[in-house]
Amino acid sequence: MKSLRLLAVLLILSTVLTSCKKKEGAMLYESNRKESVPAPVQEVPKDILVTQQAFTTLVKKVTPSVVNISTIGKKKLVRPFFEGSPFFEDFFGDMGRPQYRRESSLGSGFILNQEGYIVTNDHVVRDAETIQVKLSNESVYTGKVIGSDPKTDIAVIKINAKEPLPAAVLGDSNKLQVGQWAIAIGNPFGLDRTVTVGVVSATGRSNMGIETYEDFIQTDASINPGNSGGPLLNIYGEVIGINTAIVAAGQGIGFAIPVNMAKQVVTQLISKGNVSRGWLGVSIQSVTEEMAKSFGLPRASGALVNEVIPGGPAAKAGIMQGDIITGFNGTAVKDVRQLQRLVGETPIGKKAEVELYRDGKQLKVQVTTAPAESAQAQPQAQRPDREAGVLGLSVEELGPDARRRGITGVVVSDLEPGGIAEESGIQRGDVIVSVNQRKVRNLAEYQKAMKDAANRGAVALLVRRGNASIYFALKLR
Repeated sequence: MKSLRLLAVLLILSTVLTSCKKKEGAMLYESNRKESVPAPVQEVPKDILVTQQAFTTLVKKVTPSVVNISTIGKKKLVRPFFEGSPFFEDFFGDMGRPQYRRESSLGSGFILNQEGYIVTNDHVVRDAETIQVKLSNESVYTGKVIGSDPKTDIAVIKINAKEPLPAAVLGDSNKLQVGQWAIAIGNPFGLDRTVTVGVVSATGRSNMGIETYEDFIQTDASINPGNSGGPLLNIYGEVIGINTAIVAAGQGIGFAIPVNMAKQVVTQLISKGNVSRGWLGVSIQSVTEEMAKSFGLPRASGALVNEVIPGGPAAKAGIMQGDIITGFNGTAVKDVRQLQRLVGETPIGKKAEVELYRDGKQLKVQVTTAPAESAQAQPQAQRPDREAGVLGLSVEELGPDARRRGITGVVVSDLEPGGIAEESGIQRGDVIVSVNQRKVRNLAEYQKAMKDAANRGAVALLVRRGNASIYFALKLR
């Protein structure tokens, strides 16, 4: 009996223990299950949602005005030097004639108005035999070049659409600030209506060597081949620039033509198919630190006039050789490139106020711009070949033949190897006609002017070489 009772107790304990383990396991599973359930998603800040909504609304509104442009053109291959020779053509047949190859390209553009005018880059449609324009609704039209301007890389083409066209809204690029949102829409690598977002990284980029007239907007909004000609937009969906170039060696560095520059060009292209620009009638060069010091300028800025074209607008206004142009129509002139752009954008025949620095004084004159086409032989801006080093040159009196021709000054007879004159680009035979804006007619006047210049620590020499005049700034010991 005792053994039966003991067996019964053991069975009861076993059942209880098994039940406890099951409950414990269930509780552990439940605990693990609860821990594995992801925490509820936190609420997204309203500011972020509003920003996102602004972008999506902008894209829906603007994308229909962006077009895909594809072209097929014919490019001439390199000609042999003996091309055109009857013997060569007779001997080689077709091989002696100019050879061409067909090329295709992709780009972007945006619709300017309901009449079918479209703005794009000149390099997108240059040398194109056929132009195909695809709209956002997949309609395809043949485009025709109305006019192009290689100096700014802007072109206008036209399509004859069957339906009303959605036009882009042009903004004001003069109001841009670094750090503002920038949105690019285009067809990079043929991928239709690609949207990229970034900021305005910089404004007023020039001296890039991309175009003749440069005032680029820099952005980190992704721009790739195929984006060329497409719009760069602000947060309101207004076109602020035309995407045109990238830095091949870098990432996130793209450039767009400011829409305000494009407006003037596009207006002329539509009205007459080409662009006429203002002309001042001067040859100019950059102002270096040494030149600024020798002229008494507080900083190196502006454009130095080294030649005034007789009978040109500048000559009529009283601008003189040696003047430094520091302002044009209320805009401070930073360098040669900016002055060229400001003058080129000025309507022909319009008066412009030019600020000058002459003999330590600020002057203002009124200039009436003339068409650049009126300049039969416009001199190019002359620049010193190298920066000045240590002074070293010898001069002597001009010969009687030069004096009979009305030339005054002293002639450079010898140069010290490695000296400032040689390294700055001065050559034997150059005629020094002025020292620090002071004309020198003979050796005595040159020596006196150089002695007076020693107090400044730098000297500006006006040199005549052939028919050209060049300023050189040299540091003194």
